[in-house]
Amino acid sequence: MRTGEPLPAVGEVLAALATGQWHWSTATGLVTVDPEAARLLGLPEERATLRESQVRARLHPVDWNEIAGVIQLAVAECTLGEVRVRIMDERGGVVRVTRSRFKPSFDPHKRSYEVIGTLQEVTEPEPGTPAGRRAVTGDWRRSREAFLLDAGRALAEARSTAEVLRVAAGLSMPGFSPDGLAVFGVEADRLTIIGHHGQQPGDEGPFSHMSIQTDYPAAEVVRTGRAVYLSSPEQYHSRYPVTWPLAAHFGRHSWAFLPLTVAGRTMGAWMAAFTYPVAFTPDERSVLTTVARMLAQALSRAGAAETQRALTDGLQRSMMPTLGPQEIPGMSVAARYVPTGGGLQVGGDWYDMIPLPSGRFALVIGDVQGHDVRAAGLMGQLRIALRAYASEGHRPDAVLSRASRFLHGMTDEGADSSDLRFATCLYVEVDPAAATLDIARAGHPDPAIRMADGTVLTRPTAGGLPLGIDPDADYPTTRITLEPGETMLLCTDGLIETGGHDLETGWKRLRSILEEHKGDLEELADALVQAVHGPSSHHTTGPLADRREDDIAVLLLCREGEGCGCGETEVVRPTVRRTMLTVAQDEPERVAVARQQLRELLHDWSSADQIDSAVLLLSETLTNVLVHTDADALLLAEVRGEVGGRRMRVEVTDTSDDLPHKRRPGELASSGRGLMLIELLADTWGVDPRGQGKSIWFELDEDAQESP
Repeated sequence: MRTGEPLPAVGEVLAALATGQWHWSTATGLVTVDPEAARLLGLPEERATLRESQVRARLHPVDWNEIAGVIQLAVAECTLGEVRVRIMDERGGVVRVTRSRFKPSFDPHKRSYEVIGTLQEVTEPEPGTPAGRRAVTGDWRRSREAFLLDAGRALAEARSTAEVLRVAAGLSMPGFSPDGLAVFGVEADRLTIIGHHGQQPGDEGPFSHMSIQTDYPAAEVVRTGRAVYLSSPEQYHSRYPVTWPLAAHFGRHSWAFLPLTVAGRTMGAWMAAFTYPVAFTPDERSVLTTVARMLAQALSRAGAAETQRALTDGLQRSMMPTLGPQEIPGMSVAARYVPTGGGLQVGGDWYDMIPLPSGRFALVIGDVQGHDVRAAGLMGQLRIALRAYASEGHRPDAVLSRASRFLHGMTDEGADSSDLRFATCLYVEVDPAAATLDIARAGHPDPAIRMADGTVLTRPTAGGLPLGIDPDADYPTTRITLEPGETMLLCTDGLIETGGHDLETGWKRLRSILEEHKGDLEELADALVQAVHGPSSHHTTGPLADRREDDIAVLLLCREGEGCGCGETEVVRPTVRRTMLTVAQDEPERVAVARQQLRELLHDWSSADQIDSAVLLLSETLTNVLVHTDADALLLAEVRGEVGGRRMRVEVTDTSDDLPHKRRPGELASSGRGLMLIELLADTWGVDPRGQGKSIWFELDEDAQESP
């Protein structure tokens, strides 16, 4: 061809170079090939329009799938695509190996691709040669797929930004692995360094807080959302002359900068740098792009989780008090709060310790209905209100009455009737000097007392409705005395019922921990939480099918003494245990409470028949006071001695001077047999006059030959 003559047609040039041309429209499902492309496909050498299935039948199935993936990648990056394609005959043998380069476009309205490309035969590289290692083969694809599966699994399991970065730094990509990584974030109009690997500490300085308008690859990626591949230092220097000096001293030869995109928003950029030249073939770009997408998702999840944890920690720190190293003469306090395992990890459970103007202090524990942000907000406000009322010097019943009115006003005014909330609460005013506890209860579980010898009793206390239900509710006060070496447990229902337990089985589980523990108060708090919330709880599930977890709040108060485990002395369990209870004339239902208290006191008694006898005699003595006098009854039960040779003493005292008399009732008489039963079943018994009133008592010696 002479100079000045017109250029030949494109088709003639391609034919002269043994290069075919093809066009594929996914909208119509048709592929048009020129004569040379038809020949390479093993078809008659003439122009033809083929169906996709006809073309697919001539290609290796792995290569056909590869073409679809590279088309999507090329469209996303606005680049050319290139693949190696094996042409098959009717028997499944490889006829030739071709290379196809193409330019795809995407029509968003039709949701289809238009692809125009070339097809040229190439020589299959020899195994073991560099070209052979770069060839697109089935083995390479399988290695790539295995790598992507492992990488996706590892990134999905990462729970923090630091873990995500460690996983990214440890990825070994098939055939090429970067030795330098950096993850860039965006704050306002500045780049930030989220993390890096393969550089020395401090090397990130020049790249931190860089404007996204800077002539730097990562900044361009953030601005445009498109990847930047730099195969050589010359290419880097040519495209980014201003910032090339910043990268030159690292000694790298190739760089890939890819966008970190989540939900259509570019949240940053990922840099992979190589110490050797990388051509960034379509297959290599595909791997890098896939890893970048997984990395962006992992960083997004980790960031959301860290934000949630920060919110949870902030809420918990602001709403939950710290007991601190507060000195309480003769007493120790320990507390724990454990949020449930799901959701926001903050709920309506709380505890508090409040110094009072009288020099005493108050222990408060409660649970606002629900496990959400609203419950947490109400909990915080209710805790502040309780502190305010207590600091004014009100008694426990007045504190809870005012708190109930406060919560009722908060949840009733303008609230959705389907979202009204209430709260259970237990308020204890502690007098360290007298070791007395004045308890007011609003629908909360009763406290439990671990006695000095390890016996655990639930202490029934008078109570009222949960806070917030009735603004005019009353909350009677119960006074008990904490003896030396005794420990009081206050908890929310999460400690009792977690693991599918009801109140009965839940208390049984806690009782075993309280009775067997020998450590100090802090160790006991940990043991209680671990028994319910730790791995062992999965082996002690309760009878209920519902296994939902709840928040756990625990408060422990110990009066120091022999057997409590506080201090540095060795725990020595004393051989005396006792309980006291008042039964008023207008509270006949407390007779059943007294019977239960006696059974708990005798939980390890050797003879079950003697326990039944003692409970029967207690019922008789208490009923005798309520029926034949106008006074209240005071129960005192004691157990003394070593196991197998103990003696129980039950004493009922009243203020009436009328002494009981033994009678001989007729066969049909409805009363008069109480003293006869005592004389028959007790080992010893008696009636002792007091200065005002009297006491009737009986004793039983433990029969070690019988078993419960």
